[in-house]
Amino acid sequence: MSRFKDRTFWVVFAVAIFLLGLFFFLARTFPYFIQDVKYVLAKLKARRCMLKYMQTNFTILERFLEAARTQPDKPFIHFKDETFTYQDADALSNKAARVFLQSGLVKQGDTVAMLVGNEPMFVWLWLGLVKIGCSAAFLNYNIRSKSLLHCFNCSGANTLVAAAELQDAVEEVLPSLLEQQVSVYILADGCKAAGVESFREKMSQASSEPLSKDLRSHLTLQSPAAYIYTSGTTGLPKAAVITHARLWGMSSIQFLTGVNSRDVIYISLPLYHSTGFIGVTGAIERGITVALRSKFSVSQFWDDCRKYDATVIQYIGETMRYLCNTPKVCRDRSHKVRLAIGNGIRADVWRDFISRFGNVEIRELYGATEGNFALLNYSGKIGAIGFFPHAVIKYNVEKGEPVRDSSGFCIEADKGEPGLLVSEISARAPFSGYVRDLQQTEKKKLHNVFKKGDVYLNTGDLMRIDEDHFIYFQDRVGDTFRWKGENVATTEVADVISLAGCVKEATVYGVKVPGQEGRAGMAAVTLRDGLKFDSVDVFKHVENFLPAYARPRFMRIQSSLDVTGTFKHLKVKLVEEGFNPNLITDPVYFLDEKKKNYIPLMMDIFNGVNLGEIKI
Repeated sequence: MSRFKDRTFWVVFAVAIFLLGLFFFLARTFPYFIQDVKYVLAKLKARRCMLKYMQTNFTILERFLEAARTQPDKPFIHFKDETFTYQDADALSNKAARVFLQSGLVKQGDTVAMLVGNEPMFVWLWLGLVKIGCSAAFLNYNIRSKSLLHCFNCSGANTLVAAAELQDAVEEVLPSLLEQQVSVYILADGCKAAGVESFREKMSQASSEPLSKDLRSHLTLQSPAAYIYTSGTTGLPKAAVITHARLWGMSSIQFLTGVNSRDVIYISLPLYHSTGFIGVTGAIERGITVALRSKFSVSQFWDDCRKYDATVIQYIGETMRYLCNTPKVCRDRSHKVRLAIGNGIRADVWRDFISRFGNVEIRELYGATEGNFALLNYSGKIGAIGFFPHAVIKYNVEKGEPVRDSSGFCIEADKGEPGLLVSEISARAPFSGYVRDLQQTEKKKLHNVFKKGDVYLNTGDLMRIDEDHFIYFQDRVGDTFRWKGENVATTEVADVISLAGCVKEATVYGVKVPGQEGRAGMAAVTLRDGLKFDSVDVFKHVENFLPAYARPRFMRIQSSLDVTGTFKHLKVKLVEEGFNPNLITDPVYFLDEKKKNYIPLMMDIFNGVNLGEIKI
């Protein structure tokens, strides 16, 4: 018996040594092995939770109510100098829900449009609506007039709630809203405009008692939780359907990136956009505290983080660049931030950020509001947006379509070759599309990609995969143009121009030139404070760092660049105006190869280019 025990011991010991050796071998051979294992385990856990939620129709709201019961006094939202606990949020969202119920105009399954900025009321309204089995459409508070009406009508809502400071925007479209018999509320203590009621006044009189669960008994995880609009960089915004199931998936990002119950997340990105909103719903999933700011402020960012003891921040690439561009101060590393979650950070900004502000773990994401998947760079590989799980196919930029073989199927791009990122649409990865816009929904689909009958989501983004299977963002399909037989990636060119001495910010796009194939490059730039446009230096810079075909032929100097609420550059108007001095009041310069300079674009040069007398 003792001999058997001895043998068992040595077998177990040998297996343990082998497994330990194998583990160290894999860890040394594959540098991201440990992160891979941790991430896979976290994903499996998230998937098990998701299956359980699907079976019980357990929504983010139910998780919030659970947190309100188990940790009622824990701070949920810090806003300015106010703090609201989970219990406070529960009571206030009950009051908001009752205003909708008592109006008699909002019924189960209805959608209410919200034109509200970053404030706690945004969260109370959404929670209140879900409590009564409804959904919300988040309107971008920067849009006005026809665009505002377009977005409202897309949602199918018959009720609008707007912030007090946005009353002028509402009054501009009020006749049209009242004509459609829309109920309009303003988040003010009183309102003098005819046809508009005060929401706060009604809310102050409403009961904060819990609401019956029967009011939302019809909800499933496939029901819409919210409608979130695309940024509208290429036209009018489109409303994407966010189901309760998809909201769970989006909200799990904080869990997957290592956010824990002791963290405080700082949110300064707009809540009307998915980036900001899932910061709040992710915090609910984790049961943590949100420090909310009304709008991103580069000068107040770190002071806020210190004030609220923030340990996690959200970002988009532009906000990180803004922070890196501020003058250095001795308190740059005086903060508790350990984790940054977001998307769109350039590799150079990534390096600058951690070099200056300390060892902050950056977790870069990729995803679209309307998409059916997301990527996460959980390993911290600088510049990458994640690991390669989806297809990248060859893409013809000039024709604006995927390259297909003789059988009519798409071809996977080679390693290092930019291609179109696509994702299969299936029961496990559904694509809900855009509300009341079948045409745009269908445009996002690619059929017969790798086999007959399959359907893939066209992300509209060009990516490349390196030898280690990391995936890198290259450009938006619409932002890549062809010139002199070459593909020009506008993001890469803008990044180079932004490094010129006098240039503060740049956006690049292609413009039509009569008699020329493709589009000529044009850059709109803003200048650093106190500096003038140094045309010779900029010419030398683009000559040194860009191939001839990628050098912008025209340079437009602006006081500011128009951006969306999430800091994406608006190029539609720039493209329309082209390089025509009759349409542009800003100074425009022309690249003169002979003079090795960007020279002012006068009418004689403009006419010469159009007539083909001046070669570009």
